[in-house]
Amino acid sequence: MNKNLTVGRPETVLWQFCLPLFGSILFQQLYNIADSLVAGKFIGEQALAAVGNSYEVTLIFIAFAFGCNIGCSVIVSQLFGSGEYAKMKTAVSTASIFSALLCLLLMGFGMAGCSTLLTLIRTPMEVFEDSRLYLDIYIWSLPFVFFYNIATGIFSALGDSKTPFLFLAVSSISNIAVDIFFVTSLQMGVAGVALATLLCQGVSCVLAVTAVFRRLKKLEVSEKVPLFSGALLKKFIAIAVPSILQQSFISVGNIIIQGAINGFGPGVMAGYSAAVKLNNLVVTSFTTLGNGISNYTAQNLGAGKLARIRSGFRAGIKLVWLLSLPLFFLYFFAGRQVLYLFLDTPSETALQTGILYLRILSPFYFVVSAKLTADGILRGAGRMKQFMAATFTDLILRTVLALVLSRTALGSTGIWCAWPIGWTTATLLSLSFYRKGPWGKIPPEA
Repeated sequence: MNKNLTVGRPETVLWQFCLPLFGSILFQQLYNIADSLVAGKFIGEQALAAVGNSYEVTLIFIAFAFGCNIGCSVIVSQLFGSGEYAKMKTAVSTASIFSALLCLLLMGFGMAGCSTLLTLIRTPMEVFEDSRLYLDIYIWSLPFVFFYNIATGIFSALGDSKTPFLFLAVSSISNIAVDIFFVTSLQMGVAGVALATLLCQGVSCVLAVTAVFRRLKKLEVSEKVPLFSGALLKKFIAIAVPSILQQSFISVGNIIIQGAINGFGPGVMAGYSAAVKLNNLVVTSFTTLGNGISNYTAQNLGAGKLARIRSGFRAGIKLVWLLSLPLFFLYFFAGRQVLYLFLDTPSETALQTGILYLRILSPFYFVVSAKLTADGILRGAGRMKQFMAATFTDLILRTVLALVLSRTALGSTGIWCAWPIGWTTATLLSLSFYRKGPWGKIPPEA
């Protein structure tokens, strides 16, 4: 069901919209967590290191799909909020055409360049072949990744966060079962992990795209709807490209950091691979909630209701901090137990690496969640320069400090310390940019 986010009590509307998004990202992360869990439990520590190493490369491709999701979602939200349904349908088809072409280009790049990327990040020889095999199979799932992201972006723009949650829940749970079947029964190793992900992503994509087009048909318009619009493409690119650059540079930064981590050997690689999955689950959840706030902001901006944007920010902060509290306690005090989900018989190096990583980062979830909430407002309002400034500050600080501190007496611990410094600095920037917005002088709507 489509939902108008411009009416009703802001906190209630935003929470009802964002909580299914949070559930969706939990299941979305199950894809990657399941891959690492099955690899570590049923294949071995080196397979876990290979999947974790490959994951940093896959994030480059996901960055492009995520950018298309955001670009389509924000434009469609604004048009839905202003009641321009014909232009909204054209925006959907325009974004789909652009995304399809971009996906083909990335598939070509992936087929030709993944081995080079693995070499550049100093992938150890003992995990190189498994890493390359995982990526070779993953490349073929890119069309599913792209169009699933477009579909979920449209659902969110229409105020419906429940439908994609249901699709993703079923496919993610299925992915775990298929992962285990391919690895334990068919003895397919890392290839089985990658193929299971491809298969289940394909199912969720087909279901989501079919449901989207059925939903759009119900929005009747009087005039003929053009398939493509250059003007809407420019607006789409203005939102999508900064989001793509943000995620891409974050991925490139993570790849550089992965190269530094790889120099400490497979034990540190495996511990980091398990811990970073847990950390990414949290940060990606906050990012997704920020996306929901972007949709809320875009709809209310289209309707000219600036007071509701400020109220939405306050509600968003309350939501992410309530989520941060139990996650902090879980990772800080029970990190060892959680890491055993990924590591069957871990080396002491792998286990201590993961524990230390989680203890250093988890107290700062309250900080980074505030940044991502403010970023959601900025992105939904089209303030991409400010959004990019805060994002690149975080990325540059984290990458440079990780490389510098890893070469000191701190060793790999210095890499983990770079995260809180980058997060804190960028949060201060994002909050200052938010306060300077046109909603800053308007009392929040009760």
